[in-house]
Amino acid sequence: MRVMFERSGRLALLALVALPASVSLQAQQPQDQPVNGILVNGQPEAMTPGPEVKGTITARSGDKMKVTMADGTASTIILTPTTRIKSGSGLFGGGKNKFTAASLLNGLPVTVKTMQSSEGLVASQVTFRGGDYKTASMIRMGTAQQFEEQTAATEAQRGRMGDIDKYNIKSTSNVYFDTGKYNLSPQAKAELCQTATQADGVNNALMLVVGYTDIVGGDEYNQTLSEKRASSVINYLQQACRWKPYRMLTPTGMAKADPAADNSTPEGRAQNRRVAVNILVSKGLDGL
Repeated sequence: MRVMFERSGRLALLALVALPASVSLQAQQPQDQPVNGILVNGQPEAMTPGPEVKGTITARSGDKMKVTMADGTASTIILTPTTRIKSGSGLFGGGKNKFTAASLLNGLPVTVKTMQSSEGLVASQVTFRGGDYKTASMIRMGTAQQFEEQTAATEAQRGRMGDIDKYNIKSTSNVYFDTGKYNLSPQAKAELCQTATQADGVNNALMLVVGYTDIVGGDEYNQTLSEKRASSVINYLQQACRWKPYRMLTPTGMAKADPAADNSTPEGRAQNRRVAVNILVSKGLDGL
């Protein structure tokens, strides 16, 4: 193909090489560049809208994160190079901070918009509050930017590490569940925030959350159920009652062990379907 144009009163010829019909003049997307960040068997995959997931990041591994919701259920979500990560309202909201997948820390409450692929849920956008991110960052970093309570506890622990695994129980409160359930009742939610307020008034207080079941169901089922009950309580304490994650000891599920009442009666089984929230203070710190 040739094109003639006039310049300075003279005609000039511009030779162009004809492009094959199969080649676009526009920039081509690399063959290995995924659509929406996902390749399946080497091919880009079209995805459909998925659910919005609200909860706390409880695990990270490579390009995946586990988000546990307030009811104890968890979703594994895939992160891709196209996932948008941003801070909503709060301390850092609306600022110029740039967030990446490395910003998604364990213990961070998030809202995730997802797409559904054959590989599972894929995050299209992850949003979190600036204040929550600062909390999660401080917990992870453990630097001079520690919370005042954490700093005081750290200083008081020096020379007392031999007793750090021994605690005085200041109080224990229970929340109760229907058979086979792990969702919190309105009454349980109110009582949990009251417990958090009470514990906040105790110097150096920590919480230990333990889930239990009655004898209905098999051992494996009850173990899982007791863990889900404990997770429901912990998530609500941290997200709704604002109890600091670093003041929470590792939770546990005890299934049908240590019954609080006789399992042979309906009334006794109802008392055993519980989560115990223990307010503790290390013996090495008690009274400080």
